[in-house]
Amino acid sequence: MSEMDVLFATLRQAADPQTAACIENVVMHGSDRDLNRINALAFADKHHLDEEKTIAAFIHAARIGAFEMTWNVLCPGCGGVLDSGATLKGVVQDTYHCELCAAGYEPTLDEMVEVTFTVSPRLRSIAAHDPDRLPPLEYYRQIFFSSGVDLPEDLKARFERILLEMIELAPGEKAFVSLQLPAQFVIIFDAVTHSAQFIDVQGEPTDERQTLSMILSQAHTLNETLILRPGPLRLTLENHTDRRVVPNVCIAGDDLHDLLGRRRAFLTAKRLLTNQSFRDIYRTDTLDVDQRLKITSLTFLFTDLRGSTALYERVGDLAAFDLVRAHFRVLHEIVATEAGAVVKTIGDAVMATFPSPDRAVAAALRMREAMLRLNAEHGSDDLLLKIGIHEGPCLAVNLNDRQDYFGQTVNIASRVQGLADPNVIMTTEAIVGDSKVSEILRNGGIKSASRMEELHGIGHEVRIFALS
Repeated sequence: MSEMDVLFATLRQAADPQTAACIENVVMHGSDRDLNRINALAFADKHHLDEEKTIAAFIHAARIGAFEMTWNVLCPGCGGVLDSGATLKGVVQDTYHCELCAAGYEPTLDEMVEVTFTVSPRLRSIAAHDPDRLPPLEYYRQIFFSSGVDLPEDLKARFERILLEMIELAPGEKAFVSLQLPAQFVIIFDAVTHSAQFIDVQGEPTDERQTLSMILSQAHTLNETLILRPGPLRLTLENHTDRRVVPNVCIAGDDLHDLLGRRRAFLTAKRLLTNQSFRDIYRTDTLDVDQRLKITSLTFLFTDLRGSTALYERVGDLAAFDLVRAHFRVLHEIVATEAGAVVKTIGDAVMATFPSPDRAVAAALRMREAMLRLNAEHGSDDLLLKIGIHEGPCLAVNLNDRQDYFGQTVNIASRVQGLADPNVIMTTEAIVGDSKVSEILRNGGIKSASRMEELHGIGHEVRIFALS
């Protein structure tokens, strides 16, 4: 058997076989572009696959070495990749600056960090494995722009409408470019160094040649916008790096904005961190101890068994242990199928995360039904599950050698669970106010009753909702 056969045989055992077969087919027959920085969500949509199974399959493919997983810090404005690394540990800056947008951003795991997958050279060599050899426009498409920018197939034709010039410069090379400036806003930008120069072309046209020099380096120096007149320009470009650069001069008008405004969903770091397969595989290798990465919105679900101590006394350690273990197994399965992940268990309690409130509520309702079935099977109400849910901002951190979460949102979710009665799901206003949650409750005939409560250590009253 070839190495490819061995790797995909392993993948079919670890992941969904249909998804694994689809990935294998693309590796064998897809274009080079299809195999570079794969957007797992777009891949699932294109091939009519389940999103969660697709994400899990690519995670397993990365684990066995068939694909390389990359974490890219994105500019939320233009969708450009500002930094890239093999792990989340590479996201270390407090602020990332985009020269093309002339703006700085504090990184969050919700919108600014994507995770993509590129085929390993072990399976197939593609052009992007040596990106400096890509044609300039393909470099922009495959390397600079994120997988969340939905660039059209006819990118070349559409880009030519706004392109005044694009050249390649070898390391240390200098070029002189003559062009005609239109009476519009013009940008000189290089996707390799992220160097940018803005030119506001205005005033009376001139026949006199204007001059401009620009040095392309890794310094990322911010250039002030220049004002030039419509007419001839002699542009000098110097490459002060040890790599090829691909600067372009283009018109920053509606056509450019339309190109960059085409967006699609992508696999965010937040969603990957809430994926059970990822947590199981990369349990101890996600964050450095000193990292504190912001998430603007994450949903937490806490569960606990009421009266578990009395259960052990009533039925004995062995029987109680089997019951509790069965309850954990069911909860883990439900969390995983609702796109969530179990962060940790503490005694008989579970802490889980979900990318959105509706997935957490769907999981909670399924948990409640599952416990009722388990109790019916055993002929007693031994498993009395208390559930609490809250959503909000938090920090992704490394605690006790595992990826964990910290912040007031976590504290509130835990306190809300403590107020829950058995078989009643306790939530906050942030949860029931979600439109998709409202639809779930309405379709399921679930009633909610609210009250104000003081939560220990929170310092203010919180409106909570009991779902029954």
